Amino acid sequence: MLKLPLYLDNNATTPVDPEVLQAMLPYFTEHFGNAASRSHSFGWVAEEAVTQAREQVAQLIHADPSEIVFTSGATEAINLAMKGAYEMYSTKGNHIITCTTEHKAVLDTCKHLEKSGAEVTYLPVNSDGIMDLNLLETAIRPNTILISIMTANNETGVLQPVKAIGTIAKAQGIIFFADATQAAGKIPVDVQADNVDMLCLSAHKMYGPKGAGALYVRRKDPRVRLVAQIDGGGHEKGMRSGTLNVPGIVALGKCCAICMQQMNEEVHRIGALRDQLEKGLTQMKNVTINGSVMHRLPNVTNLAFAGIPGNKLLTEINRTIAVSSGSACTSANPEPSHVLKAMQLNDELAKNSIRFGLGRFTTAEETEYAIDLVKKVAQNL
Repeated sequence: MLKLPLYLDNNATTPVDPEVLQAMLPYFTEHFGNAASRSHSFGWVAEEAVTQAREQVAQLIHADPSEIVFTSGATEAINLAMKGAYEMYSTKGNHIITCTTEHKAVLDTCKHLEKSGAEVTYLPVNSDGIMDLNLLETAIRPNTILISIMTANNETGVLQPVKAIGTIAKAQGIIFFADATQAAGKIPVDVQADNVDMLCLSAHKMYGPKGAGALYVRRKDPRVRLVAQIDGGGHEKGMRSGTLNVPGIVALGKCCAICMQQMNEEVHRIGALRDQLEKGLTQMKNVTINGSVMHRLPNVTNLAFAGIPGNKLLTEINRTIAVSSGSACTSANPEPSHVLKAMQLNDELAKNSIRFGLGRFTTAEETEYAIDLVKKVAQNL
């Protein structure tokens, strides 16, 4: 039976999987120890749970467990990666390369670093939302120390050529940081095959709780070193001090394990629902897909509704279905999406675009309901 309202905003956040909830609950009550307490069984049990979760996260991205640093989420991981690398390698250079369609967590961190003396190159994208590798190679300078490019865009789902970027970065001896917050758990991510030196992910984008995330930091070939951004206690090999969020970390590990088990099946199932949604909505006049249809995540579509006021469209749809016009972080901003603007959409079309994020618990019945409702709302407007 269809339960309203429907949730189709899984790029903003996801519901906690019941299996994940069951895995984390004992660490609030029965196993409540501090993982840094090495002198008694309560601490040992907590430490063992953290160790297992570290292994589960590492397996998902083909890393070594010793390369995983637990954080409060992707935003903290991004700040640690970029600020930590900038400070550590400041004697080598001060130039950073990123992209105009990155998440605000990366763009705002770049703005902060610019105030500290960093020089940042913001590479453009084409109308499909994909960056030009030739422009990347041209942008590299002798003082370039970091390339920061996201794996998958949070608004369009567009995938950047991460493996090719990693090859270029490695050949030039430049650290490559990939924001994989939207990609991890949805598509295969392999830091070794792609020559990624740092990578972030977050539990709440993969059916876990908010407040838990991780940063992968390569330990050899090359060994990446970072200046800690939070001091006090020397937790996480000195890279991120603070008492570990054991329930959240256990949940993150369980998220990664479930995603590994279900990924192949989910890619096809959710991809089919996304295609069903697009087929139904693009039959309407002047509805088009924003971004590449060849290189993107299976669960998201960003649609432009030409000639229909986006704010009214969103308001009417959201009475019954949770969707968004872009990143949750900027949902209160009346300005058009910086991602869509970078893809050469004009202000009006960018404002008239809606993101649909399908997920693990989305059904075919819900998808059909969404098609019918959006069509009805659009025609009325």
